[in-house]
Amino acid sequence: QVQLVESGGGSVQAGGSLKLSCAVSGYIFRACGMAWYRQAPEKERELVASISSDATTTYTDSVKGRFTLSQGNVKNTVNLQMNSLMTEDTAVYYCAADLRPLTCSGERQYKFWGRGTQVTVSS
Repeated sequence: QVQLVESGGGSVQAGGSLKLSCAVSGYIFRACGMAWYRQAPEKERELVASISSDATTTYTDSVKGRFTLSQGNVKNTVNLQMNSLMTEDTAVYYCAADLRPLTCSGERQYKFWGRGTQVTVSS
């Protein structure tokens, strides 16, 4: 069955960098889109960045200029390069995917999720 596997989380001091990766297995077609969400304790889940099948990307304002989401070399893989990390970036980061097989119209439907990877930024 479909699985999303995240990697690259860890601990880093403020100003440092991390690269998160996500790979979809068990699905042979191109994803409509993939995204990274994050959730800090006692805070709402936040969409950090997304990428569509046409490579169009979006970012939440707080990470613009610092984070870059890109397609991996393998279909349905993505990388999130996180630079100039701040303590406010501390959260569990989740990869999500829209894997509708027949259409990608309308809003993204992120129904497949990874288990999350912890990112901790210390001062």
